[in-house]
Amino acid sequence: MYKSRQVCAVIPARDEAEAIGRVLSALNAAGTVDRAIVCDNGSRDATAAIARGLGAETVDESRVGYGAACLRALSQIGYCDIVVFVDADDSLQLDEMPALLDAIVDGADLAIGIRVRQWREQGSMTLAQHIGNRIAGGLIRLIWRQPVSDLGPFRAIRFDRLGQLQLRDRRFGWNVEMQIRAIQQGLNWVEVPVHSRRRIGRSKISGTPGGVARAGFDMISTILRLALNNRSSGRQNHLTDQ
Repeated sequence: MYKSRQVCAVIPARDEAEAIGRVLSALNAAGTVDRAIVCDNGSRDATAAIARGLGAETVDESRVGYGAACLRALSQIGYCDIVVFVDADDSLQLDEMPALLDAIVDGADLAIGIRVRQWREQGSMTLAQHIGNRIAGGLIRLIWRQPVSDLGPFRAIRFDRLGQLQLRDRRFGWNVEMQIRAIQQGLNWVEVPVHSRRRIGRSKISGTPGGVARAGFDMISTILRLALNNRSSGRQNHLTDQ
């Protein structure tokens, strides 16, 4: 429990045997999480076995995709007060989790860890990540007029609000969809500065040209789809009011 709130950590993982032990050990040391659920997203290594050995719950999702793994892990929860999304590559400083949780306790629905420039370890974000983050964030600011600084993966959200968002993206548009739907539904969202460091192992997204292209396509297409849906919904409401 964290300040009388039950907290669940969702950890999508694919071939993260080198890092998952460090991530779960850091979570256990922090003592802020009641349950850690690791979704093994088609790993060919011992990711799931290591996670179970450290006390995490594990589920399998054969359809490869960040969103698919998150949705599968969420289906295991049942109920909690706060869900925290954690990467399995040891790029996050999990002792900073209380800052995200405190934001929720203080009234926010969604708290997003933003990777501020002066707190980034050199090499923690690739050039492709920088460019993709800038383009996606810029589009959100342009379309929805909201001060989005980062699309960081380290985030906490009230469990009931998460269900309200009805997220559907099964690939790399998951984080973008979460932020836009939160904006569209008028949720109270805040940004919390966090550190970032170099991940362990090679990224399945930014580590290959194909991964970069797929992630970029998923993020941009998600933004445009939600923008068009929002416009169509507004037009329909206008016609209904006449």
